[in-house]
Formats: sequence, structure tokens, C-alpha cells
Amino acid sequence: MKQKNRWLIALSAVAIHLSIGSVYAYSVYKKPLTAELGWDSTDVAFAFTIAIFFLGLSAALFGRFVERRGPRFSAMAAAILFAGGLVGAGLSISAGSLWGFYLTYGVIGGLGLGIGYISPVSTLVKWFPDRRGLATGMAVFGFGVGSLVAGPVAAALMQTVGIPPTFYILGASYFLLMFLGASYIERPPEGWKPEGMKKDTDTGGIPRVKADLAQLTANEAVKTRRFWMLWLMMLVNISSGIMLISVASPMAQEKVGMTPIAAAGMVGLMGIFNGGGRIVWAALSDYIGRPNVYLTFFIIQLIAFLVLPVVTSAILFQIFIYTILTIYGGGFSSLPAFIADLFGTKELGAIHGYLLTAWSLAGVVGPMAVAYIRETTNSYNSAFYIFAVLLAIALVTSLLIRLDIRRIRKQGGQLELKKA
Repeated sequence: MKQKNRWLIALSAVAIHLSIGSVYAYSVYKKPLTAELGWDSTDVAFAFTIAIFFLGLSAALFGRFVERRGPRFSAMAAAILFAGGLVGAGLSISAGSLWGFYLTYGVIGGLGLGIGYISPVSTLVKWFPDRRGLATGMAVFGFGVGSLVAGPVAAALMQTVGIPPTFYILGASYFLLMFLGASYIERPPEGWKPEGMKKDTDTGGIPRVKADLAQLTANEAVKTRRFWMLWLMMLVNISSGIMLISVASPMAQEKVGMTPIAAAGMVGLMGIFNGGGRIVWAALSDYIGRPNVYLTFFIIQLIAFLVLPVVTSAILFQIFIYTILTIYGGGFSSLPAFIADLFGTKELGAIHGYLLTAWSLAGVVGPMAVAYIRETTNSYNSAFYIFAVLLAIALVTSLLIRLDIRRIRKQGGQLELKKA
């Protein structure tokens, strides 16, 4: 049987992530739903929180399912759940049922998000052992820029055909796109290597990539210190980014006097930097190493969060925000490759799912924390300082994980799970 092209495998992963990444365009539904159905804006926004929570939860619960059934079956299951959630959301809106909307868009769609997010990633890592960062960056790039496509399309559809039909059309379209991606994607043959790595092995040359630190199951991975250090780093990185995403427009207007139109334009550009950062940082991690990339993340963000409270220039404010958004996206795209480096590819999907529980928590904590701080202090400045403390903790953690990696390499990669 002819071997599949690994770049087309990557394209299939992008198709899946581009579809589920449309969840980031959720804000386009808020005003139309509030105006047409009279639902409170806070209640409407809660559906997005539910979806992100179930994304992380389902990634953790179904990580082993993805490993066992393979990427094709898992991605098709994700297509059914995600598209079904959108169609169900349209039916709930037609019936005027807010709780039905929570169940369909939030719970069912969220389950599809989680399974669809992790389904292609472990497969891509296996197809690109020589370019792990670039490969996963390409896939997760699709998730980051999904809103750039979905936002304008959904807005135009709602104006022309109405809200429920918009959800039906999008559900059918994303199902088709995800199904096509799922139809091509599959794992490489056991022991497969690209030609360049084969030559290194055959000629006894120096391998271009370091050997994985260990080959662990998900149950073994969660018993190690480095798993929980990486979980904490992801929690802080995601919380810092998502808190800015949740209040970017009002914050820009209040802090540096941007007009509502200019602030809306900034929000649109944030999606580009979020997506672009997923490619750039992940690709860079192949050259400087994942530990160095995450260390850089927290140094830059710590400086930015300490400086932002005193920034009065709209241009400088936007530079900082865009930079943080590239790091927000880069954290997601560099994570699967970092997991493979630390724990191997034996159960990468399951370990990835467990680590994405940090996303579930951050999706609730980040927006709620900044909203509470703004309400109680009448300013965003305290939020920057509080998150700067968290970033300092994450910076120290990123140094500790480097020490842990060195310790294990000195032991010849032998794990001491009892001591971890």
C-alpha cells in the first residue's frame, strides 16, 4: 500500500483544527442572540465558558480513547459531536431554550472540541519526529485563525438567513471539512522515520534530534514532577492570555483611549498574532529547544505585565498585547512537542489531554479574575500586577523543569517514579 504524504497529513490536521477553531468567533453571536431572544449578555457568554471547560475535560477523559481508536475514528467522532452541537444550538435557538443552547453548543460541541483538538496532534508528532514543533504548530495554527474565517462568515449569514439557519449551515460545512480531514489522516507505520533521519541512522551520523527523555504511559507521566510543573506553566500562560482576550476591547478604550472601532480592529488583529505565534514559536522551539521557548515566554510576559499599567500610548499598548497573544498561541502549539520530548510518544494523546485540563481551569479563572478585579478596584492595573506575580511563579517553574530534565538525563533517562 502506498505510503501517505506527511504534508497532506498535516493539511488534514489543519482542516480539523480550522473547523473547531471557529469557537473563538463566538463573540459574533452575543449581540444577535441578546437582541433577538432577549437573553442576558452574561448568560449568552456563559455558553462559551461551558464549551471551553468541556474542551479541556473531554481532552482529558478521551485521551486514551483517541490513542486506542486512532486519529481517523476519533476525528470523525469529533466531527459528529461538534457539528451536531452547532445544529442542536440552532434548534435550541429556534425553540428559545437557553438551557438547550448550553447543552448543545456548550456540552456537546465542547466534547467535540476536545476530541477534535487532540486527535491529529499525537499523529503529527509521529509523522514529524524531525520537526515536532513545526508540525504541531501548523495544526494548532488552524485553531488560532479559525475565528478569522468563521467570524465574518457567521456575521454575514446571520444578516441574510437568520440565526438558526446560520448554525445549521456552519454545522454542515464544518462536518464536511472535518470529515475530509479525518478521512486522510492516519498514523505512520511502526518505526517510520523521514529520509533525513534514516540516513543519519544508517551512516552512524549524529542524530539531528535529541532522544526523548523517557517513554511513559499517561498514568506514569502524572506521577512525575515535570508533568505538574508543565501543567502549572500552561495554566499561567493560558490564564494570562485569555484574560486579555476576554477584555481586550474595553481595556483598550479605558486605558489608552482607543475608539470602539479602533479597539474592534485590534481584536481582529489579535487573532492573526494568536495564529501566527503558533507557527513561529513552535518552529523556533525545534532549534532552541522547548525549555528555552517557555523560559522566553515568561520573561517577556513578566516584563509586559509590569509595564502595561503605566503605558499610555495606544501603539505601545497594542505592541505588548500582540506580543502576549503570540505567546498565548505559541504555548499551545509548542506543548505537544514538549510532551513528546519529556514523556515520549507512547501515549502522547492521553498525556496531552490531561495537560489541557489547565485550559479548562484557565478559561474560567482568567476572565472571571480580571472581571472581578476591574469591578472591585475600578481599574485593570491591579489585574496586571496580580498576573505578574503568577508569571514570576511560572518563570521559576520553567527554571525548575530545566533542572529536572538535566537530572534525568544524567541518570541516563531512567525514571525514578517513586521519588517523583
